[in-house]
Amino acid sequence: MASLAITRRGLLGSGGALTLASLTSRAWAAILDPAPTLIYKGARIQTLDPAIPSADAIAIAGSRIVGVGTWAELRTLATSRTQVVDLGGQTIVPGFNDAHCHAVGEMLLNSVLVGNPFEVEFFTIDRIVGLLKERAAQTPPGRLVSGDFYDDTKIKDGRPIVMADLDRVSTTHPVMITHRGGHTYVVNSVALKLAGITRDTPDPFGGTYDRDANGNLTGRITDFAIEPIKAKTKEPDLTPAQLHARAIAGATRISAEFVRYGLTSVCHTAPGLVAAGTSTADDFGALQQIRREGKLLHRVTYETSGATLDAMIANGVRTGFGDEWIRLGATAEQFSDGSFSERTMSRATPYPGRTPPYYGNLTQTQEGLDALVEKQMRAGIQPNFHANGDVAIGMVLSAYERGVKLLGPADRRPKITHCTNVSPELVGRIKALGAVPALFTSYAYYNADKFHFYGAEMMEHMMAYRMLIDAGVSVCAGSDFPPGPFAPLMGLQGMVTRKGWNGEIWGPSQKITVMEGLKVLTSNGAHASFEEDIKGTLSPGKLADMVILDADPAAIDPEKIKDIRIQQTLVGGEVRYKA
Repeated sequence: MASLAITRRGLLGSGGALTLASLTSRAWAAILDPAPTLIYKGARIQTLDPAIPSADAIAIAGSRIVGVGTWAELRTLATSRTQVVDLGGQTIVPGFNDAHCHAVGEMLLNSVLVGNPFEVEFFTIDRIVGLLKERAAQTPPGRLVSGDFYDDTKIKDGRPIVMADLDRVSTTHPVMITHRGGHTYVVNSVALKLAGITRDTPDPFGGTYDRDANGNLTGRITDFAIEPIKAKTKEPDLTPAQLHARAIAGATRISAEFVRYGLTSVCHTAPGLVAAGTSTADDFGALQQIRREGKLLHRVTYETSGATLDAMIANGVRTGFGDEWIRLGATAEQFSDGSFSERTMSRATPYPGRTPPYYGNLTQTQEGLDALVEKQMRAGIQPNFHANGDVAIGMVLSAYERGVKLLGPADRRPKITHCTNVSPELVGRIKALGAVPALFTSYAYYNADKFHFYGAEMMEHMMAYRMLIDAGVSVCAGSDFPPGPFAPLMGLQGMVTRKGWNGEIWGPSQKITVMEGLKVLTSNGAHASFEEDIKGTLSPGKLADMVILDADPAAIDPEKIKDIRIQQTLVGGEVRYKA
């Protein structure tokens, strides 16, 4: 028996399910308004719906799913207006959901890309210097020359870039490259001089100026210590019209990339990592414009900050405002500590091999966290904090617990972006709060070359999907792009195998099954944004957001999951990408 829902009559879920045996195709055509526009048959369908775990046919009417079951059952629904497509054994899964992403399309179009945004690729230092020299030749003297997607462990030379390398780019331009993780930078001596930073400059709160064994600056700068340099260096001028055009082009480009990788829903965090000439003010407006123009191909949960967040609070706008295409979600990630991939996250124990002892960077005080959480909870805004290390995660949880104590229990689903280094005690607190941790999607595969900085024992507590799932936590996943590639299948392979691109396995105790990983990447993401009633599973009545794959992730060698080809991505029943 197929599980069917009469979407136009409001009978959703099991309460609206009817057996096909009692109705003729003409009767169904009269009930379903409209009748199915599309039926896929001959598929392996992983619905993620416990009531209908698998099927071989799915019916769509407009933007909604109206039937899931066998072709023998669903064929009764077909009319002369129904397109029937035989997939010949291909697999359908719910559309993938990226629960945390910096959707920096402008960066892809306009920046000097000193690393590969999407795949594992090694660059030479000479190649990077050459790319930056080309940009310097087109940039007025004194203006900043910058590069993005730098990855310190993906350099063919076997060492990270230092100030002396960037001094080769220009002696008249400040030069800065930003690590794709977004928390560390390398600058040339011109940039340091402009900001008045010398070997005697003390480290500020929340950041460091790295030094070599002789106390000389290396050019590497972490977290908030970059602010004086950003204040003294200036990008080339762009007119408002140029900025607006870039925002539109960037939003269009990133939407096309998302659906190419099977992403149908993405949490956009307000730009914190921006390329040269990016207008953060235009970001939200650009999404609305490309939607009007029919170029928005994926659904957006927009996580905002700054003046927009203040305006939401001042005007009583709460999390959830919007529609099925663009809605306001949690806050943008509010920083409490540093980076996992760049080794600046806050730790209770010092990083190995660092003298003097280094515990990472805290970037917010407990009092600051408490005040922000209370303000946002009182306003009906879902709070969201970036916390990687165990110290920062504990502080964020304390702020959430304080907010609940002050305001009483409610279904707030406070978010912890990254939530990387946990313990059973922290997991218990997460579960008790109903918090939603959004762990890294693709790091287990992409960043395995960095995990030796932490060691085998600590990696058993990093990206702890197994621990969280076993505790009953609805853990979701976010790529954090640019820091990680946003390929969901790369992420799924890493969750299942814990094996990196280099063959190294880290934290094997945290492996999960393919089906658990699919749930993390689909229905748990919908839960995190309070949208589980309309997306995340292939269930009657829900949005027809789905991905057609050329192989079933649950049926192939787990080490080949990332190589599965995405054949089509459908959003709202319409094909938004086709291979």
